[in-house]
Amino acid sequence: MFIAGFPAGAWGTNCYLVASAAGEECVIVDPGHEAAAGVEDAVREHGLKPVAVVLTHGHIDHVASVVPVCGARGIPAWIHPEDRYMLTDPEKALGRSFGAQLMGELTVGEPDDLRLLTDGSVLELAGLSLTVDHAPGHTGGSVTFRTPAAPELPPVLFSGDLLFAGSVGRTDLPGGDHDALLKSLARVCLPLQDETVVLSGHGPQTTIGRERAANPYLQQVAGSAAPTGAPRRGL
Repeated sequence: MFIAGFPAGAWGTNCYLVASAAGEECVIVDPGHEAAAGVEDAVREHGLKPVAVVLTHGHIDHVASVVPVCGARGIPAWIHPEDRYMLTDPEKALGRSFGAQLMGELTVGEPDDLRLLTDGSVLELAGLSLTVDHAPGHTGGSVTFRTPAAPELPPVLFSGDLLFAGSVGRTDLPGGDHDALLKSLARVCLPLQDETVVLSGHGPQTTIGRERAANPYLQQVAGSAAPTGAPRRGL
């Protein structure tokens, strides 16, 4: 499997291009604010052909470039139905205004071909199998995407803003729910193999094993630590 990633825009949101190999079809994960140029650079550098966009949740820092990226190539996008409204009303999703200057840089709306994700479904795209796990907490429609292990390759979890290196997503915005996030960590993350590579919505990559050993939130849901007030991340 081949993965190219880069942080994009004002919020430094990680956008990933995932393919079976360089030079092949690819899936784009979370093209956020000002990600379109980075997508084009990665496509050109690695000879990739985008065939779909998948979204871990609907916050504007993860979806701001969906319309131009999908429109330029005539490809579909997938999002969970509970976060669909955020594509057309990003300020409602955050409970605050971005201000006229930033809003002028954003393209809101739905792409022409928008499809809805369901918990437990498997997307067969670009020669990849991506298992969808509904993981509410950061938003009501947050999901993760995971790939199976392959010969000499560990499984990969695209965790969005559920799990970060040393932290988790914030839950103080509209649709956030701290208890739901903890349940999602327990249901989605704890059962995974320690060698699973975690590619988060923000910050560096990590592994489930590393987070199981050191992340206070994952330790909490595993019953090995007291409730924590450690900082959380995300928009």
